[in-house]
Amino acid sequence: MNNLVSVVIIDKEEASKKIIKNFLQNVSDIFIDKDFADSFEAYNYVIENRTNIIIADITEEPDVTFELINKITTINKQAKIIVTSYSTDAELVIKAMRIGAREFLTKPIKEEELINAVTKLRDLSLGNMSDNNKCKIISTFSNKGGIGKTAIAVNLALELANLTKEKVALIDLNLQLGDVTTFLDLNPSFDISYVVNNINRVDETFLLSTLEKYKDTSLYVLADPPYLEQAEDITSDQISKLFDVLKDTFSYIIVDTGSNFDGKTITVLDNSDLILLVTIVNLPAIRNCQRCLELFERLGYGKDKAKIILNRYMDNEEIKIEDVEDVLDRKIYWKIPNNYFTIMSSINKGIPVGIVNPDSNIAHNYRELAAMLSDNIGSIKYTTKQQRTNNFNFLNIFKK
Repeated sequence: MNNLVSVVIIDKEEASKKIIKNFLQNVSDIFIDKDFADSFEAYNYVIENRTNIIIADITEEPDVTFELINKITTINKQAKIIVTSYSTDAELVIKAMRIGAREFLTKPIKEEELINAVTKLRDLSLGNMSDNNKCKIISTFSNKGGIGKTAIAVNLALELANLTKEKVALIDLNLQLGDVTTFLDLNPSFDISYVVNNINRVDETFLLSTLEKYKDTSLYVLADPPYLEQAEDITSDQISKLFDVLKDTFSYIIVDTGSNFDGKTITVLDNSDLILLVTIVNLPAIRNCQRCLELFERLGYGKDKAKIILNRYMDNEEIKIEDVEDVLDRKIYWKIPNNYFTIMSSINKGIPVGIVNPDSNIAHNYRELAAMLSDNIGSIKYTTKQQRTNNFNFLNIFKK
């Protein structure tokens, strides 16, 4: 069994342990080494035996289990932790990730989610997969200006970096009217035009020295070009190549897109694993969101690819959530609260909301959104890159 990946289960529920064993019985290159009801007994065993994968339930005594997980990951940095719980509370997810958990699965555990999580961690343990292979590209998009997509991109990127401690790239691909650097009060030495014009010599060292690192975080920013002429010169092909090289260095790429449906924007959306379609609760914005969804359908995007984000949401909105979902024929994925004073203070100072007012409802909301979109949550599905022929004419999507 030296060539197999060991799995230990920590769960007080006998039925739950049986279900996990049953789901994993046909997964190759692993073996269920032992199961425990007592966390302390399990701790001594996994430390002594250098267990590869630990599936730990935190439904009961979460603080005790978190403390033990933290000790395990400190002593054995190669250990991969999957946390399970009946609770979907975002604070639990955030805490689990901060102490070293690689996956968070909600109970009752779904077979597909468990197998996917264990298979990924097995491949990491065996060296068959690099962490860089899991890079996810998430774009914020709206075809209507002033909706707040840039604020979402900036704050989401920083919270992902703070939460996962992994390298996150924030790319301003609103090439003519980009505001990302303004939102972060940055004055970078290089921009996207410089990077794409040197794309053939780009490597990790080049990227980490060229993209602007935000303070003492793992967030790196690639600014829009300073001149309109440079923006016009950037091609769709260069954008695709840029994503390809960024994926070798960063675990997450957050893109603030332009608001127009042109060839470059569609290239960004095609390359995205997930599109956050941002809208607000008023009739013009909802109508624009509906048009976006219609165009996404013509582009071949499945429903899993685009998630609707309601920005500046208030509980007493005249238009109800149910009405919005009925019109769009989609569930609202996330609601960001309307906190005018905090967000305006953030924008005017060039400081993210999590720093301006970390205890505000909107700062908590961004942290929770980052947790939900992180690769550690079993319920999130990312789609594959859209492939198009070289003679694709984006204008055809507007023709009925």
